[in-house]
Amino acid sequence: MRTRLTFAVAAIASLLVAQAHAQASERVLTLAGALSRALATNPRLTAAERDIGIATGRRIQAGAIPNPELSAELDDSLGTGKYRGTRSAETTLQISQVVELWGKRDARIAAGIAEVDAVTWQRRATRLEILSETAIAFFSVLGLQRRVEILSEQVASLNRLTPLLQRRIDAGAASPAETGRSTIAADLVRVDLERTRGMLASARRELAILMGDNAPSFASVTGRSVAIGSAPPFAKILAAIESNPALMRWTSVRAQRNAELLIARLKPYPDLRLSAGWRHYNESGDDAVRLGVSVALPIWDQNKGDILAAQQNLEKTRAERAINRAALLLVAGRAYDTLTASLRELQILRDSTIPTARTSAAAIEAGFEQGRFTLLEVLDVLGSVGQANLREQEATQNLHTAIATLEGLVGDPFVLARGANR
Repeated sequence: MRTRLTFAVAAIASLLVAQAHAQASERVLTLAGALSRALATNPRLTAAERDIGIATGRRIQAGAIPNPELSAELDDSLGTGKYRGTRSAETTLQISQVVELWGKRDARIAAGIAEVDAVTWQRRATRLEILSETAIAFFSVLGLQRRVEILSEQVASLNRLTPLLQRRIDAGAASPAETGRSTIAADLVRVDLERTRGMLASARRELAILMGDNAPSFASVTGRSVAIGSAPPFAKILAAIESNPALMRWTSVRAQRNAELLIARLKPYPDLRLSAGWRHYNESGDDAVRLGVSVALPIWDQNKGDILAAQQNLEKTRAERAINRAALLLVAGRAYDTLTASLRELQILRDSTIPTARTSAAAIEAGFEQGRFTLLEVLDVLGSVGQANLREQEATQNLHTAIATLEGLVGDPFVLARGANR
């Protein structure tokens, strides 16, 4: 009885697990869902947020005032003669405080504030990068799904030729060797189909990892294609890139390094050390107050090395920003060229190539049934239809990738002039 109960429990558990997997595999992922999950789980964004916390802690510490010092001294004791024991001892209890001058604390605070601003801009840049990468991965999966559909349709079209070809062979209107030609054509498409399925599996895994999963928990992705329109002028995109957080960050970095240079220049200027104490003379029983002021003399160490390093670090800021800007412009230029080329490709394919190919394919397939066209002509026109559809899919995916890249650079949704956005 116990064994039967164990088997029943195991069977129910297996059924629940299978049902859970089935429900997970039936989920359809949208672009909005993918972006939301990526922002919620991506560790790069978490690390960027921790950087803000670290910089905030440094900013708080930069405003700290030096702690006072408490000291106790026992003089003229534990010696010989009249100084034996503590009869002639002098006991001093003293408190001292360093008073920072020349605006050193303000300079540290300014550097801390600028660092917080810099890492905040970096966090925004990281967010845009994650959104762009996730969108590109999403549309890669969407494009490969479409490619699998196209190749599957090609295989189905070629399979439909088999009974027609067999009837022609039986009627003596075609050679049996044409069966092999049809089989080879179908097999080559199947090879492309299997390769595309492998690419789709890799793209799905990449998208899942960007969303914080180890394996895909979705069955497919869905999304609308971008309507054909015209791209905005490249100058407009360049102007928008100037507001990219990765470039805006350098303004804060420059402010931070300016403050660090000021800190280095102020370091040789001495601070005051004020002290006040109470002294007791054991021999006479008298008490006295002790006051003191001390100042370091900046004779040997004038912090010249740190000042030079801070100056060079500040001067390097302009070059680093220029490098960063050039990299962004290079990416933007490539994406924009891809965008405009893809728009032209799609216009030709959708307005002329694909409709013409489909019309020709329908006419030649009908004529093949009537014996007016050869198998070679049918295979050629079906191949043209398949290639046109594949070129459309490739151009559409390139268009989506370019738009996602530009959105990651300009920081705003990218809308074509005459088309609907994603």
